[in-house]
Amino acid sequence: MIKHFFHKAQDNPIIAAVNDLDKLQMAIESPSEIIFLLVGNILNLKEIVDTVKAANKHIYVHLDLMGGFSKDMMALKYINEKIGPDGIITTKSSLIKIAKEMEIFAIQRLFILDSLSLETAIRTIHSAKPDAVELLPGIMPKIIKTVHEKTSTAVVAGGLIQNKEDAIQSVKAGAMAISTSKEEVWYM
Repeated sequence: MIKHFFHKAQDNPIIAAVNDLDKLQMAIESPSEIIFLLVGNILNLKEIVDTVKAANKHIYVHLDLMGGFSKDMMALKYINEKIGPDGIITTKSSLIKIAKEMEIFAIQRLFILDSLSLETAIRTIHSAKPDAVELLPGIMPKIIKTVHEKTSTAVVAGGLIQNKEDAIQSVKAGAMAISTSKEEVWYM
């Protein structure tokens, strides 16, 4: 499963972040090979994941943003076994560690707001050992480079990616991919 994420991201580093289900079909039809699902709930998650997978795309579910699920081991186990996404995204280190034990591809979403949050993020990455990290906001080339160099962890830049230039700068800084909800960037 881990290799699949990296191969897909290498083929196309633009990840379609879907924060509105009305945009799901556009994401599926876009050239993006990977979809980050930032919206959904206990009633529609299985159908969404099945639809994306039927289109031969990979889908990573942001657990923290799914309605109707607890943010605990049982929810993670249920989503993995009954819904079957390609992996999960979460801000919670405890869920990253559990996902790794369950051999689920785990992306840790980290918000970098200042030098203290940067130091905390680096310690968290070393401790939780996610398969990849998503750094927000993604328009911070120096920070992307620092995190990548200090942790040797794959970095996805997300948040505030507005155009091709933002995406290119993030990738040049060391991000392996960028995630964005801007449909026009999905077609770069």
